[in-house]
Amino acid sequence: MKFFIDECLSPQVAIRLSESGKHGAVHPLHIGRRGEDDAVVLARCIAEDRIVVTENAKDFRKLAARETIHPGLVIMPCVDRETSWRLLQVAIAHLEALNPSRPEDSIVNHVIEIDSDGTCTLHALP
Repeated sequence: MKFFIDECLSPQVAIRLSESGKHGAVHPLHIGRRGEDDAVVLARCIAEDRIVVTENAKDFRKLAARETIHPGLVIMPCVDRETSWRLLQVAIAHLEALNPSRPEDSIVNHVIEIDSDGTCTLHALP
């Protein structure tokens, strides 16, 4: 799967995802896109077919709801870097369980919200 790790999260999350060899991930710090407006971020992620991983639920949920099709959102709680990493792994495992051969298809036009206890909830959006 391809991910965009929002700048509210640690750039180390993107590095670790990419180094896993299973996923491609970028962070604004590494690609010269810090400070971009959320609408621009989402438009680029749609064009690049990247799932947005963010703590900014309110803004990204509203923006994605306006789109006919989007690659999906992962909404994270505001926690430390290691907990973010662990919870993102739980969310990815949840998507892989839904569709083992193409987990990214499970999140198209959906948002997966993960609580700090690791509970995942998948909603259609829009």
